[in-house]
Amino acid sequence: MIHLAGPYVLAAILVGLGVMGVTVRRNAVLLLIGVELILSGSLVLLVASGATSPSRWESSSVLPLFVITIAAAEVVVALAVILTAFRHRGSIDLDEPLEGTKSSEGRGT
Repeated sequence: MIHLAGPYVLAAILVGLGVMGVTVRRNAVLLLIGVELILSGSLVLLVASGATSPSRWESSSVLPLFVITIAAAEVVVALAVILTAFRHRGSIDLDEPLEGTKSSEGRGT
């Protein structure tokens, strides 16, 4: 049986870096990386907690495989959306206002 302090610390570091990346960064790609770090930290915690008892080992090792597969597809779709936004706006900065969108063109000021 493994000691759980190491995986718990690793999961906390991954989640902490992910939260910092989501709150501090304004670049869409770096925001996506932060979300993936949070997901990775939770998966490390899931696998580590499943290693404590043999009865939960199967579910705690198979479930992360499905989550990683779905997350890979999610990243592909998110990067495609970010690339389309970059081609349309010329930037992937999230703080930059949307200029020329339908909602701002329709105002009669």
